[in-house]
Amino acid sequence: MAIQWFPGHMNKARKDVMERLKDIDVVIEMLDARLPASSANPMLARMAKGKPRLMILNKQDLADPAITTQWLDWYRAKKQTQAIGLDAGERAPSQKLVAACRELAPNRGGLDKPLRVLICGIPNVGKSTLINSMSSRKIAKTGNMPGVTKNEQRIILDDDVELYDTPGMLWPKIEVEEGGYNLAASGAVGRNAMDEEEVSLELLKYLLQHYVPQLTARYRLDEVDGLQDWQVLEMIGRKRGAMLGGGRVNIQKAAEIVLTDFRDGNTGRITLERPQEWVVWEKRAKELAAQKAAAREAMMSEKDKRKHASRGSQD
Repeated sequence: MAIQWFPGHMNKARKDVMERLKDIDVVIEMLDARLPASSANPMLARMAKGKPRLMILNKQDLADPAITTQWLDWYRAKKQTQAIGLDAGERAPSQKLVAACRELAPNRGGLDKPLRVLICGIPNVGKSTLINSMSSRKIAKTGNMPGVTKNEQRIILDDDVELYDTPGMLWPKIEVEEGGYNLAASGAVGRNAMDEEEVSLELLKYLLQHYVPQLTARYRLDEVDGLQDWQVLEMIGRKRGAMLGGGRVNIQKAAEIVLTDFRDGNTGRITLERPQEWVVWEKRAKELAAQKAAAREAMMSEKDKRKHASRGSQD
């Protein structure tokens, strides 16, 4: 199942971002530290090409610290790019952000040429909470549902630093299948756009590969070696009392438990992708897209041949 979610207000946000980028000096993109590449918007990367970028790995206190270090190094190695990590709900992050933005745009500053910064991020990445923590009053709506912020907002961070907030925005087509599942697991995708059972199974599959101790500790499971993801999901359902009549496991309820525990950090400090894994996933997605494009082109070419042949026989 491919995960896709691009409501109408996100299309409007895309147009607003394109217009605002003309006057922006630095683009901040907030990422989920548990899925940095999956939560990076390729559409924004294309729109902001040539602009200095600050990548914020938010919720790093919920992520695997060793893998977060790998991702910070990954982004810092890119041209015109800086990267920092923030804890979920970190207090007083303004200094850290402003310093990084000034480093990226050293020729901007002062009342005559204020530093203009645009902040973007996927839904539910914690952007509104961050903005509220940088302001003396709650000016950005927050919530645990994706797509809460619907309009652009302007915030004065310093005498000569202006921050423009934008609604959470995904992109029309999620090419990397693993990235779609990771976004869904994090809560960035609306419930009507995903199958929670399927997403929880993909999550468990990854945990069984990389985080068995955390998984068994959270659910007090015994031996899980050799078990499939669906078997572990059933075990979790039984352990948590998610049962139906006749001793059957309520799989939907068990899936909700697994997803909620991951999102709240109850399963432990988990990161769902490594840089080297993402390279492989992205390459495979591009190859698959190329194959599909070639197949479509061949099909259209065959249709044209048949059309011309039909016309020729009629003549």
